Amino acid sequence: MKAGEMESSIVINETPPVKLKGVRDGFWVTINPDVPEDEIYKELSELFERIKQLAVNAKVVVDIGNVQGYDNLLSNVKLLLKSRFDVGSVTQPNQKHSIHYDFNQQNSGVIKQKNTIGKGWINDRSDALILTGRIRSGQKIETRGHLIIAGNVNPGAQLTAEGNIIVLGSLMGHVYAGYPDDEDAFVMALDFKPSHVQIGGVVSSMELDADLNGKIVIATVQDSKIVTEDYLKTQPFGKIPWPTVM
Repeated sequence: MKAGEMESSIVINETPPVKLKGVRDGFWVTINPDVPEDEIYKELSELFERIKQLAVNAKVVVDIGNVQGYDNLLSNVKLLLKSRFDVGSVTQPNQKHSIHYDFNQQNSGVIKQKNTIGKGWINDRSDALILTGRIRSGQKIETRGHLIIAGNVNPGAQLTAEGNIIVLGSLMGHVYAGYPDDEDAFVMALDFKPSHVQIGGVVSSMELDADLNGKIVIATVQDSKIVTEDYLKTQPFGKIPWPTVM
């Protein structure tokens, strides 16, 4: 299966009333204010219903673009999210400190000199969405950066990330890393049992080698195939001389 076939399984609406993305420690909601409000509330409710366990106490940013005159819409959205889904906060984008960051203009990545690290490394920006808790069947998590789950991912759940996916728990369900075409991405889990793995445009229905049962497993693309390895045995990052930004 090629990348185009995977993409066809994801329904894309060119002008959806609401878009939901996971960012950092919360969610970014983009609303098309030209759509009737009833349709916006309906779509918003359906999206948050799918992630209602993750929405509790989450930080939500609601973005309607650079338009004026929609204070009533914003108030109703805030009321809906807080009263029905118990989100922690609902705010609008802060242009000065916006969490919409450009993934095409990242750091060069490699810290080339030992003395540039000093005694530590302070990073005020994160390209990773980190979630804690169980991802249940039917839930879909999508992020533009890397995805880290501190918890289990149940069968029937779906994870999609433009970067790497790391699960600090049991990984089952469907996993799409490096979406749509980054074959340098990887998937790693403490308990690796996914029913479907795709990295970039390479697809594999996983049948884990018996020798890897109970091991921390990392999946990468090698020679146009997805290969699973014992992470602690192979130490794939052990040869990198200095810390590197993923």
